[in-house]
Amino acid sequence: MPSNLRYGLIGSGSWATAIAKMVLTNKEHLSWWVRREETREHLMEFGRNPHYIQSIAFDSNKLTVSNNMQEIVDASDVLIFAIPSIHLDEVIQAHDPKGMEDKIIINAIKGMVVEYDSIPARYLHKQFNVPYERIGLLAGPCHAEEVAREKLSYLTMACPDLELAETLSEAFATRYIRVQTSQDVVGAELAAVLKNIYAIGAGIVLGLGYGDNFLSVYISNASQEMKRFLAAVHQLDRDVKESTYLGDLLVTAYSPHSRNRTLGMMIGKGYSVKGAMMEMNMVAEGFNGSQGIHRMNDKFEVETPIADSVHRILHERMSPVIEMRLLTEQLA
Repeated sequence: MPSNLRYGLIGSGSWATAIAKMVLTNKEHLSWWVRREETREHLMEFGRNPHYIQSIAFDSNKLTVSNNMQEIVDASDVLIFAIPSIHLDEVIQAHDPKGMEDKIIINAIKGMVVEYDSIPARYLHKQFNVPYERIGLLAGPCHAEEVAREKLSYLTMACPDLELAETLSEAFATRYIRVQTSQDVVGAELAAVLKNIYAIGAGIVLGLGYGDNFLSVYISNASQEMKRFLAAVHQLDRDVKESTYLGDLLVTAYSPHSRNRTLGMMIGKGYSVKGAMMEMNMVAEGFNGSQGIHRMNDKFEVETPIADSVHRILHERMSPVIEMRLLTEQLA
């Protein structure tokens, strides 16, 4: 595998901006697709994203920023997708990039493509006819805000081809980012969806006034629920106590940076689901992820009381007070 791979980034939110910072620590150039023209102009003139994490400064000479996705695809060997899952299909259909079958794809999306009830790796595989062996996943307990402040963080690069995973991991490893490799793309992707659902529930728990004692029991049970679901959907010898699974769950459920936890807290404090999402004005991936996991579980019928409870609150207008009270009787 050549070491001079050209990297392209699709997306312009906070996580995409943090990824750009990592890549440009290791690479001399990054091609970057952004949706808004004002974002492109600001990045090229001032070296900062005007809408997300403005504390990160870029050398504009190391960037090619464009609103034309095909231009970025043509200029890249590796394409990192960091678009919120709720917008992924819409963006892809609108731009319809060509020549993707020859690329290496890294999925940095923590959610489900709800139009297809699909994890992003499967969607990207089918949409672009890219073999799974050339699709990687970037995951782990890592908030964009802490990347901006260069706090020590850990990521996992998952790919069926471990040699490729090792090569791709080199683009993200810095003095403050440590990257390990794995072959569990499906499990890590599903874990990233589940932890967002559980984080919404954790936020609801906190918003309702439950204490740390119950929250610890809640998260412990969520971890076991995740283990059951992953084992049923994709059998593999995995340790859910690793940072890709448990670590990501913990940071998303506990951190004030977590959008999903924030959404849950607002609901727990009395906001309607719609009102909380409008107030946040940011994407909480667990909302759509909850719907996707619920539909997926129609086939597998795994016992998932926590995910079921969060789904009823988010999508069936059930009372958070009643749902969490009932949940306390099921956890141990």
